[in-house]
Amino acid sequence: MAKLSQANSQQSAAPRRKRYEEIAEHIELLVFSDRIDPGGRLPSERELMERFGVGRSTVREALFKLNRMGLVELAAGAPARITRPTAKLIVGELAGVARHFLAAPGGIKHFQHARQLFEVALAREAASRANDEEIGILARALEANRGSIGDQAKFIKTDLDFHFAIAQIAKNPIFTSLMTAVDEWLGKQRAVSAQGGATQSAAYAQHAAILEAIESRDPDRAGRAMQDHLERVAEQYWRAMANAGSSRPTTETSDRTISARG
Repeated sequence: MAKLSQANSQQSAAPRRKRYEEIAEHIELLVFSDRIDPGGRLPSERELMERFGVGRSTVREALFKLNRMGLVELAAGAPARITRPTAKLIVGELAGVARHFLAAPGGIKHFQHARQLFEVALAREAASRANDEEIGILARALEANRGSIGDQAKFIKTDLDFHFAIAQIAKNPIFTSLMTAVDEWLGKQRAVSAQGGATQSAAYAQHAAILEAIESRDPDRAGRAMQDHLERVAEQYWRAMANAGSSRPTTETSDRTISARG
């Protein structure tokens, strides 16, 4: 009896779900059970209000929740339509979240560590499975990177393009979406690193070492080359921040540093 009472107490202590969450889950189940096909229309707000016995604001909260999940497309003056979530849509939400995370104490170091683990694995994967066509695409991305030396903005873009080309080899849309989601921060990190002694020619040489390892189909070597590259970028980033006299860098600090460079 004591155990039963404790279980009942825990259940009663659990927060009650809000009505809009219950409605959103009901519609979500209809979608995933294929009772509503992608592109199909949901009933109007008034019909949903009558069906669930709730007010307009509750229905709209449910629809907004489904919209954020990528399950519903909303348009003014038209019934909501069912869509399918994509990796780009889901991961794209990280772009805004990442800015707030990076501004927190230790946020950038955590991000750099996560990025290193992620891209080292991508380099190893590329060395394991890249075909001749993909190696050619990567080689052209590297050549564009070499050709942009001397132009800071263009070099940063081709730098990111090279890393993106590596991510594409895995043929996993989640990986490429993650790369896209953090592009803004990666570009800023590259610009700040330049103030810590990073040179475009050195970055290009590190990229070339990564490509050479991938061409050799050597995963261990590719992973080490990528790790060496990212460790140097991080080291130069923090050297630049130390030179700027900042003990707690944030994305706002990075913006100011970049603006100072013009």
